[in-house]
Amino acid sequence: MAAAAMAAPAHAAVAAAAGAAVAGAEAADAQAGAAASVAGAASAATAAASGAEPVIVGAVQSVLVTTRRRVESAQNVPTPMTVLGEDALDGSRTYRVQDLQQLLPSTTINYVHARQMSFAVRGLGNNPASDGLEGSVGIYLDNVYLARPGMAAFDALDVQQLELLRGPQGTLFGKNTTAGVLNIATRKPTFNPERSIELSGGQFGYGQAKLVLSGGLTDTLAGRVSAYKTREDGYITNLYDGGKVQGGDRQGFRAQALYEPSRDFSLRVIADYNEEDSNNGTLVFYNAGPSGRAIAQAKLVGATPVLDPTQRAVNLDSGSHVTVHQGGASAEANWTLAGDHKLTSVSAYRYWNFTPRNDDGLAVPVTLNVGASARHKQFTQELRWATPSGQALESVFGAYYYYQELSNNSFTVNGPLADVYNGNPAGAWSNLSSNAPGQLRVNSYALFAQSTWHATDKLDFTAGVRASYEDKTARVVRYAPTGGAAVTGAALAARNARYGAYDSGSLGLTQFSPTALLSTGYKLTPEVLLYSSLSHGEKSGGINLSVPGAGGVASMLVGTERANALELGVKSTLLNHRLQLNGNLFATVVHGYQSNAYDPVSRSSYLTNAGDARTRGLELEAIATPFKGLTLRANGSFNDASYLDYRNAPCPPERSATFCDLSGRNALVNAPRWIGNLGAQYAHVAAEGVQAYYNANYAYRASTYGTLDASEYSKIPGYSVSNFSVGLRTTRGAAWDVSLWVKNAFDKHYYTSMWNSGFGSYNAVIATPRTVGVTARHEF
Repeated sequence: MAAAAMAAPAHAAVAAAAGAAVAGAEAADAQAGAAASVAGAASAATAAASGAEPVIVGAVQSVLVTTRRRVESAQNVPTPMTVLGEDALDGSRTYRVQDLQQLLPSTTINYVHARQMSFAVRGLGNNPASDGLEGSVGIYLDNVYLARPGMAAFDALDVQQLELLRGPQGTLFGKNTTAGVLNIATRKPTFNPERSIELSGGQFGYGQAKLVLSGGLTDTLAGRVSAYKTREDGYITNLYDGGKVQGGDRQGFRAQALYEPSRDFSLRVIADYNEEDSNNGTLVFYNAGPSGRAIAQAKLVGATPVLDPTQRAVNLDSGSHVTVHQGGASAEANWTLAGDHKLTSVSAYRYWNFTPRNDDGLAVPVTLNVGASARHKQFTQELRWATPSGQALESVFGAYYYYQELSNNSFTVNGPLADVYNGNPAGAWSNLSSNAPGQLRVNSYALFAQSTWHATDKLDFTAGVRASYEDKTARVVRYAPTGGAAVTGAALAARNARYGAYDSGSLGLTQFSPTALLSTGYKLTPEVLLYSSLSHGEKSGGINLSVPGAGGVASMLVGTERANALELGVKSTLLNHRLQLNGNLFATVVHGYQSNAYDPVSRSSYLTNAGDARTRGLELEAIATPFKGLTLRANGSFNDASYLDYRNAPCPPERSATFCDLSGRNALVNAPRWIGNLGAQYAHVAAEGVQAYYNANYAYRASTYGTLDASEYSKIPGYSVSNFSVGLRTTRGAAWDVSLWVKNAFDKHYYTSMWNSGFGSYNAVIATPRTVGVTARHEF
């Protein structure tokens, strides 16, 4: 993302509104939206593209979105949503999805590596590493649904706008979800030439290069190519060899073609590829739980793990490693038919391959490698028909098809000390290798429709419905273990209990999932919108693609997640467009909440229905321009997230019971009660043809439970983090932009997620320490 956009934050927001905020909409809608956008937006965008001196705007500008498949101001959409343009992303140096929680309200992103990643909204959706189930929050890249959250774990490349919708979704597009949608829109090809190169460097061996080339190939065909390469050494020291971990290499490209032979038809074709070769996924030891047995067992095998997580260090003999290869292609066609009806088709194929190597956390050969690889491919087809805009009744009708094939392999390679460390009879687990492949196939079909009736010039009523049918089949096999010594008696029993041959047989799951929406919007004044909504969303059940524990085959099937949500809100633009203030109350009740649990016997995570849960609270968002050149942003949320009924929850290690009752407790995983984000951007003329700009961001998150067992030993402490940047850019002649930035400026040591480990202990993901760097960009 261009550092140049930070020069004039309000101006950048206008440019985003005029052009690419409509990146996910029909081409004809985009043309109409640009014509109807705020005054001066198009001219500001043109000035920026031509290298002319940009205007430092002194008012909050409208941002165009296509949430309802029509181009309109975000302030006119009667639903809680947050829109981030490239100015906000660049100003905070946010170039990876996992950092978005520092900018978005009510948002939590659990990230270890690309497979163990989840995106939660209002405390709902923390279910990483679930190969047999889609997330509660849908993630879309240019209108294409990404079935695995980890498919979004790449560097943001040519991103123009992000939109976060909160609450159940599915009556307007794509896949049905129960918690929300994150829509990522990238820049379209342009007929005017655009060429830029960007280089960044910083501490911990950070380096990044980006290249963008765009322009017309003919009068009706434009192309765009963007590419990046990122390198990081890592910020955790491995005492075993003195090297750094939690870094690596990432690179990718994105190629597009836009064909516009007339105002009545457009075709956008996109192909992309991303890869990662890193040692991400390195966890630090957090604590040994109440018993301390994990430390005692380590001493038995002569291991000396790092017990103080604030040292940002580990002691691993083999370490962690991750390789990811992913890519795909999509084609979006838009027709404007007679009577200004719109027809849209979005066809896409994507694949995602993940291969890990994980350490046992020790510097001795207990477990040499353990993890689960995954191979995912999907095909999606969406058709939408939209009636003309500006009518008393506006409707969207659509059909959606989703096909998925996924194979995984849960593997373990034990070393010679496995039995001593785990307290087994001699020869039971040592030097064994185990493989347990799984297969999943999904067919999903849906019809959806949504209509808005403009009863008066102030009052709107909206109703939407969706009917989804899904068919899932799966099978999990574990082969007999190989290697190790020949054993009998207790040692053989221990071996078979953990690694014995298993075959689940064919497993099937079929589900009909309805979605519904009723909402009203009332324009109290032309600049104040009051709205309310009732919605119901469902997400079908899934199948755990791993060998079950004590629960047997029945525990492999996960039930449906059903959500009922209420929203009451207001959106306002005040003080002569110098203040935008939005707020909403929400309440959601979820039945059969799907969440990750930990099996202490197999020492693996699995998905389960964590009873009934409720989230309720308040969200506030504000953008202000007190004077010319200064833009202030703030958002915050209060979320009372609790279990209504969860009587068979897993117990924490400080409890000896088999099941524990979490009913009535605020114990949802990674659901902080308070979240707050502040941002300030200021630009001014420093000299003739030169602008100076400054950015500051602050993010706060309250403490929360880190694991499903709600252990006091796995609580994630509250924290705050600050980011700053300052830069200069030319506004005449050659377009140069140079900025100095610092992330986590006060070097806060904080944790982003917590994980169960052996013998009642816990490991954690520690965030990046203070990082100082510089970015230079040149448009040519």
